[in-house]
Amino acid sequence: MKRILLSIGVLSLSMALGLSCKDEFLNTKPLDKISSDAVWSDGPLSEAFVFNVYSFLGYGGFEEQALAAYTDEAMFTHAGRNINSFTEGAETPGTMAWISPTYEWGRMYLAIREANVALEKLPTATFTDKVLKDQLLGESYFLRAYYYHQLVRFYGGVPLISKPYGLNEDYSVARSTFDDCIKFIVADLDKAATLLDGKKIADGRVSKLAALALKSRVLLYAASDSHDGPTVKAKGGDLGSYANLDLIAYPSGDRAARWQAAKTAAKAVLDAGAGYKLNLAAPVSAAEGRANYNAIAMGGKSAAADPSAAVELILQRTHTALYTQEDNWPLGGIHYGINNGPNGYHNWAGNTPIQNLVDDYEMMDGSKFDWTKAEHKADPYANRDPRFYSTVLYDGATWKPRPSDVATLDPVNQVQTGYYDDGSGGKINGIDTRESAVENWNGSRTHYYTRKFIDADPGVADNQSSAQVVPWPFIRYTEVVLNYVEAAIETGDEASAKQWLNKIRFRAGMPAVADAGAALKARYQNERRIELAYEEHRYHDARRWLIPEKTVGRGIKAINVDAKLKAGATANKPYKYDKSKYTYTYTVVNNTENETRVWKDKMYYRPISRDEMKRNTKLIQNPGY
Repeated sequence: MKRILLSIGVLSLSMALGLSCKDEFLNTKPLDKISSDAVWSDGPLSEAFVFNVYSFLGYGGFEEQALAAYTDEAMFTHAGRNINSFTEGAETPGTMAWISPTYEWGRMYLAIREANVALEKLPTATFTDKVLKDQLLGESYFLRAYYYHQLVRFYGGVPLISKPYGLNEDYSVARSTFDDCIKFIVADLDKAATLLDGKKIADGRVSKLAALALKSRVLLYAASDSHDGPTVKAKGGDLGSYANLDLIAYPSGDRAARWQAAKTAAKAVLDAGAGYKLNLAAPVSAAEGRANYNAIAMGGKSAAADPSAAVELILQRTHTALYTQEDNWPLGGIHYGINNGPNGYHNWAGNTPIQNLVDDYEMMDGSKFDWTKAEHKADPYANRDPRFYSTVLYDGATWKPRPSDVATLDPVNQVQTGYYDDGSGGKINGIDTRESAVENWNGSRTHYYTRKFIDADPGVADNQSSAQVVPWPFIRYTEVVLNYVEAAIETGDEASAKQWLNKIRFRAGMPAVADAGAALKARYQNERRIELAYEEHRYHDARRWLIPEKTVGRGIKAINVDAKLKAGATANKPYKYDKSKYTYTYTVVNNTENETRVWKDKMYYRPISRDEMKRNTKLIQNPGY
C-alpha cells in the first residue's frame, strides 16, 4: 500500500512516497511528517503547503551573482563564477554557464509539480473555510503561471504539465509551442485573478492585481519583436533559420491584435491600482526625485522614505514567514550590501555598474549625456537624472560612515574609486580601488559600486553578522505603466504613451518629453532601462527588442579617475574629494579583465542542459546549440 507523506517548509520535493505491508506501521504517525489526508483536511496545513510553493521564488534578484551581470548594466567582479562562459558566447548544453535557481529548468519543474499537487488536492480538500480554499487555489494558479513564465522567457516554449506525475509514469513530454505556452499561462492568471478577487492579501502574497500585472508582462513579451515570426525570419542568423520557429515565436498571425491585448491588459492594472506619486502635474525637485526613487527601492524603509511607497510593490519578496527559514536568509534579511558595496567598507563589490549604464542617464534638462561636450567630460556626475545618484556610487559620492578601522583614512565618508596626487610626485590610491590598502581583491574593476537596494541608514551595517531587510520587487506598478507606454506606442496612441511616461519622469524630477515616432520609442526604451535598472528586466528587454548586440555586444566600459593638484594647492591628508584643490580627469576604458564580451544569437535563449535532453528524448534544443 502507498501512502503520500508531506514535509512542510523544505525546498526539496515535498511529496515523498512511503511503502508498507504491516497494519501496525500504517497506524504509526511519524513525528516529522504529516499525512496527505491531514494536510488537505486542515486549512493552516494546506496554507503551509502553498507557502512551500512560494519558496521556489527564492531570493528574487538578491543573489550574490545578479542577472544584471549578463547585461549592459553590470560586471561581476570576481573571476571563476562561470559568468564569462555566457557573456563570451562559450556556453554549451554540456558546459553550462551560471544559472540562477530562480529560472533553472529542473527547479522550476519541481516548483510546478508542487503547484500541480495543490491544484489537484485543493478542490476536494475537506477543510470548511471556502474563502481560504479559493485564495490558496488562486495563489497556486498564479505561482504555476509565474514559474512557467520564468521558463518561457529564458527557454522559449516548454513542456506543459498540468498534473503531478507519480512513480512509473512516462516523463517524456515534447515542448509546447510558444503560442500554447502563452495561452496556458494567461488562462492560469485569469483563474487566479477571479479566485483572488476581494481577498485580503498580506505583503509577499499574491493578489488579484499581481495576477493582472503578470498577465500584462506576459502579453507584452508575446507581442514583442523576438516573438514575431516574420520579424525573426527577416533578422536571419540562428533565430531566423531555426527549424522549429513555433517554439520561440508566432510563425504568423495578427501582431496588431497582440499589441492591443498587451495594452488592454496593462490598462486594467492601471485602472485597478495606484502607483507611488504618479499623479504629479510637473517635475519635483532633484532632491525629491532622488528621495522618491530611494523610497521605492527600499519599499518604504528609510529615514527619508514615505511608507506609502509600498503601494508601488504589487508583488514583493519581503520579510514574512513565507520566505525566511526555508530559504535561510540570514536574520530574515539579505547580505546585498556586503555582496555589492565598496571594498573600503569591507564589502565585496559583486555586481558593479559599468560605464555603459552610467552614460545612459540623461542630464537634468532631459538632454543626452555626451563625452564630446567639454562641460560633460569635465564633470560627468553633475546635473544628472536624480535616479543616477540613487543607483550608482561613483568617485566622490557621499556614503555611510566607514568601519572603525578605516575611518581615519576617510573621515568624510566619500567613495574613493580614483587615484589622487599626493603632492610629492606620487599618488594616493582610493580606498575603494583594487589598489587599496583595504581588501583590494574586493575592489571594483569598473570604479563604480551599486547604490540601489542598499540601505543608506548608517545604523544598518553591511557585514557578515548583519543583514538588511529590503523587499525584492517581483512586480511593481511602474513596470506595468511602462508596459502600457510601450503598447500604446506600438498601437499608435502616442498621446497616452507620453502622458504616462511623463508621470514617471515627474516623480523622478525629470522634464516632460515631447518626442514622436522613432524618437519616442527610443526615449521610452531608455526610460525603462533607467527606471528598472538592476530589477532583472534589461536582460529580457534587450532580447525581445532584438538589440542585444548593442547591449552585451558593446563590451564592458569602465572609468579611470585621476586627480591632479592645482598650482599652489596642498594635498588633502587624509584625502577627500575637493574640486577647489584638484583637477579631475575622467577616461573611459575597455575592461576585459574577466570577460571579453561578444554577442552570439544563440544567447537569445538559454540551452537546455545535456542531462535534461537525455532524460527527455522528446525535447528539441534551442537555436544555436
